[in-house]
Amino acid sequence: MKTLLPFLAALPLSSFLIHPAAPAPKYAVADIPTALREGANAVVRADDEVVTVKSAGRLVHTVHRVVTVLNDAADNLGRFGVQYDALNSLSYLRGAVYDADGRLLHQLRAAEIHDQGIDDGNGSFMTDVRARFADLRQPQAPYTVEFDYEIVSDNTLFYPSWQPQEAEGVAVQSATLHVITPSALPLRYQERRLPTGAAVDHTTAGSQETYEWTLTNLPAVDEEEAAPPLADLTPSVALAPGTFEVQGHKGSATSWQNLGRWSYELNAGRDVLPPATTAKVTALVSGIADPRIRAQRVYEMLQGSTRYISVQLGLGGWQTFPASSVASNGYGDCKALSNYTVALLNAAGVPACVALVKAGSDEPDIRADFPSTQFNHVIVCVPPAKDSKADTLWLECTSQTESFGYMGSFTGNRHALLLTSEGGKLVATPRYSTAENRQLRRLDLFLDATGSATATARTLRTGQEQDLYAHLLHGLGPVEQKKYITDHLRLPTFTLTKLNLAAAPAGPLPGVVENLALALPGFAPPSGKRVFINPNLLSRLPALPAQVGERQTDLWLDHASLHADTVRLHLPAGFHPETLPAPVQLSTAYGTYASQYATLPDGTIQYIRRLEFKRGHLPKTAYAGYLDFRRKISAADKTAVVLLKTES
Repeated sequence: MKTLLPFLAALPLSSFLIHPAAPAPKYAVADIPTALREGANAVVRADDEVVTVKSAGRLVHTVHRVVTVLNDAADNLGRFGVQYDALNSLSYLRGAVYDADGRLLHQLRAAEIHDQGIDDGNGSFMTDVRARFADLRQPQAPYTVEFDYEIVSDNTLFYPSWQPQEAEGVAVQSATLHVITPSALPLRYQERRLPTGAAVDHTTAGSQETYEWTLTNLPAVDEEEAAPPLADLTPSVALAPGTFEVQGHKGSATSWQNLGRWSYELNAGRDVLPPATTAKVTALVSGIADPRIRAQRVYEMLQGSTRYISVQLGLGGWQTFPASSVASNGYGDCKALSNYTVALLNAAGVPACVALVKAGSDEPDIRADFPSTQFNHVIVCVPPAKDSKADTLWLECTSQTESFGYMGSFTGNRHALLLTSEGGKLVATPRYSTAENRQLRRLDLFLDATGSATATARTLRTGQEQDLYAHLLHGLGPVEQKKYITDHLRLPTFTLTKLNLAAAPAGPLPGVVENLALALPGFAPPSGKRVFINPNLLSRLPALPAQVGERQTDLWLDHASLHADTVRLHLPAGFHPETLPAPVQLSTAYGTYASQYATLPDGTIQYIRRLEFKRGHLPKTAYAGYLDFRRKISAADKTAVVLLKTES
């Protein structure tokens, strides 16, 4: 009988060890339904969230999220970050990444999680907000990332909201939301855009109530031109408390009045000014009867003596610095500066109140029919006197350059919550129309006999049309201004030889005047005896791409504006117009357009163009007409003047 001992002795020791089996593959790309992959850059494989309300002052939010990145366009989803602060503690953050076949590539290690403070970019230096970041991006897609985290919140003023499909080009395979709350603290919620059959499943067991929502197989959404915000297009559930408590301060969110009352009472008594400041204000407005002029003097005093910093320290996110502190230190966040402004106005005999608003040029308006904390900024409202026909006055208190009474695209055209002794009151901030949002341009184009040209242009922009240029004027230096303008001029060959930005003379609305000069070599080279020139040098509006497939969303035209151009084309000796384009007149539900040409007595050719866009929300069937309107504008903007060289 042969022995096996010599053979066994020759084997390495590892041959006798039992190796743990590799984890079974999961989240394989092949398991994603084909229909979900079509048109998608990423697929949310799972978004499972659990909100457990422990008490009026505490809740726990647990999240398990799995995303398959299909291509480089969604590579940013391979990174993940979660914020926390003194009132919201992060229990854990875990992660893993899998290959296309669902095999585990890497488990996130603690050393790979980066923890850092968060600065809002606006001068924050008093903040306890931090974030933990993890990066599991892979060199090549597809791959799948999985993240788990838990937040324990002692700030029940905010309940999490649920919208698994937050970005364009992202499909959702499965998503669930569970909310568990004591019956004594009933949940308030609002559903939007839920598919048929996805409404809440509400059950009660003893003293606990459970709410459950499930979403499956949501195809990717492409943002269409002139569509509502994506946040309004995909399924979502907003959550809010009935009663809440933050660091011993109890409140109710069942109405705007109740929510506003909580914030008002939280800040009551913090509007007392030092006697010296009160005396200064009294002297400042002495002899001025008009309340609006008194308010303007106070606003100018504010801008000249304070600066903005951000405060995000626990309850400091909602409770302001005392007005006396701002008076002494000369700085404050939006709450403190607004509270200080109200105190100054009261000292000037101008009643005012602070108002909460959801600020941001690209931010959609709040859910006005769902009282809850949806705000991120504070401004000041000065209502007119009872017998006055004047408009309500609004003040942005964090800017040293903003015009008196102007809200603009940052806080205009939306709702705000006034905080008064009677409670909160939801009102509208100024809504700017074509009467305010204007761009008025005079351009002179000088052509030489070789086809090169120079041009000078003076453009006055007012209202929301000047918002960007006000930022360029006050926020950038001459070199950066010139680079921005150069990069955004849609001209083939040119040199920007002069640029000057300046504030427009004082008026009812802020304005910025832009003066520029251009050198245009080879602008309109002769073609035989003729020269073809498009005098619309700076205001051409491109047509929109044709609609692919059926339009899915309504037509939202959210910005009203008026652009008016007068161009004078100065001809070289020996040239005269052979033909001038026919006038164009368009009048539609979307706006109006007119252009016309004329030869002036001195031989100069004058081109006048006027384009007005209306604001409106129209059904999706209106999009075809809007496309046609844009196509006709583009065609008219491209028309050329034909010049003929006189025989010598």
